[in-house]
Amino acid sequence: MSSADKVAIVTGAGTGIGRSAALALAKAGYAVTLAGRRVEPLEETAKLAGVQARTLAVPTDVGDPASVKALFAATQEAFGRLDVLFNNAGMGTPAIPMEELTYEQWQAVVDVNLTGAFLCTQEAIRMMKAQDPKGGRIINNGSISAHVPRPFSAPYTATKHAITGLTKSTSLDGRADNIACCQIDVGNAATEMTERMKQGVPQPNGEMMVEPRMDVAHVGDAVAHMASLPLDANIQFMTIMATKMPFIGRG
Repeated sequence: MSSADKVAIVTGAGTGIGRSAALALAKAGYAVTLAGRRVEPLEETAKLAGVQARTLAVPTDVGDPASVKALFAATQEAFGRLDVLFNNAGMGTPAIPMEELTYEQWQAVVDVNLTGAFLCTQEAIRMMKAQDPKGGRIINNGSISAHVPRPFSAPYTATKHAITGLTKSTSLDGRADNIACCQIDVGNAATEMTERMKQGVPQPNGEMMVEPRMDVAHVGDAVAHMASLPLDANIQFMTIMATKMPFIGRG
């Protein structure tokens, strides 16, 4: 199948990395379902994709099973199949000591970052197994925090480490049905979420440091490249980051 016949779902598609990936996939010819909590940013992403792009905006709470089922049902109805899922939706907590975090703050991050990815993966597998031709690719946004933490980021770091386990399990369990799974780990893409880095962010030694960032479009292009491979090839893990960010040596 050419990319012009393929369909993708991108979660967290209203801003940042999700928007960048959705635009890159649309540019490559994919029909793209844009999922996110708020419809207005999704519609803005669709507008940026251009009038020739095939896009569908579906307001979605990825932590809610019924909302996730509705997302995949809408994609099935509009486009008839699913070739790529980009599990990108994510959130963090304020940078405060672990003992000060509330249960509600912890649970909110787990619901979006981990449970949301699991629920979307479940529905993607069901679609990909049932369609003809069978199979597809699931791309998870792991983050640099899937490798090493930032100070005061226990919920985010724990869920992103868990995403690596989900990626590996999905890769194994999807093998028999031609479902590939891979993970992109992003460091310091220039988005609203990383805007604070221009004023300085806490470092492991207690200092504050302004950290370099990179154009988020590079991340979207990387996701589109991972998606473009035939299903007999897979970029299992990719790290894309601002060259001079403090990742190597962090901690």
